[in-house]
Amino acid sequence: MRKFLGAVALTCAAPLASANSLSVCVFDVIGANGDVFNVMKDYALEMRSLGVNLQLKPYTDEGVAVGDFNAGQCDAVAATDLRTRPFNKFTGSISAVGALPSYDNLETLLATLSQPRAADLMKSDGYEVLGIFPIGAGYLFVNDRSINTAGALAGKRMATLDYQRDAIHMVNYVKATVVPSDITNFAGKFNNGSVDTAYAPAFAYEALELYKGIEPKGGVVDYPLAQLTVQVIARDGIIDGDTAQKAREAAWDMYPQVMNLIINQEAAIPDDKWIRIPQQDIVGYQEMFRENRLEMRDGTNNAPSVYDPRMLTLMANIRCASNPGAAECTADNRE
Repeated sequence: MRKFLGAVALTCAAPLASANSLSVCVFDVIGANGDVFNVMKDYALEMRSLGVNLQLKPYTDEGVAVGDFNAGQCDAVAATDLRTRPFNKFTGSISAVGALPSYDNLETLLATLSQPRAADLMKSDGYEVLGIFPIGAGYLFVNDRSINTAGALAGKRMATLDYQRDAIHMVNYVKATVVPSDITNFAGKFNNGSVDTAYAPAFAYEALELYKGIEPKGGVVDYPLAQLTVQVIARDGIIDGDTAQKAREAAWDMYPQVMNLIINQEAAIPDDKWIRIPQQDIVGYQEMFRENRLEMRDGTNNAPSVYDPRMLTLMANIRCASNPGAAECTADNRE
């Protein structure tokens, strides 16, 4: 009701014709009825108060959404950072493997990035980030509960997004088998048994019916492999700098609302479907991921150079602020 009344008031105070109008290609695997699209509708309402009218166009194929943006058919695109990384390597590195092991860490990072002093980092190569929204930690869905260690992944078939070079490197690192996939078919491959594992946020359990793929003896490994986000990318200068900063702040103000969605999605997975990882194993995984992030920062050991060192340093500082006793915080090769 509050938002409805606010929309009415804004309509009266600022006619549509007077607002800047931006078309936005919005990726949501469910389409116009999905959670991401609904979040973007709320974001559009907030943007309306800034004098910007967002015209949202739903896409269920992320590649098509980004392609239309590149072709100039949209002024902005809302897509996962796995796809928007070419527009801004810094913010695209938020999803670096194992870099943000908790939602508290993620909250600190997104609060930092919404501040005016981070504005310059939101611009890169003619594009600007107008907002960042979490979509949940990425978890490993497996068809066999015995796949609960990195060693157990050796030889297993893993649905891997063919454009996600860091994931491909990690799959090769653990000696699993890459099965090239995309956002439109990875769930089907897991559900029909074509692959042994798939990687996705908790919403996919219901929305993409991954509960079918884990039956009868599989589960969801309770360890966040990465924090995935949806980022709103526009061409630099399409709105003025002050409005762009306020847009990022509006996105950050929606963080509690979006996190409630994520928490509910994770709670919808039955407790007996989660595969718990011993704490001593987690410490080892964190170091394994850190070594891989360094490789993918520097392009060493045949790794692609995909991570921005400034983002890795920022996230390392956040981790060490929350866990100063961690071995990485005194390592010679800190990120």
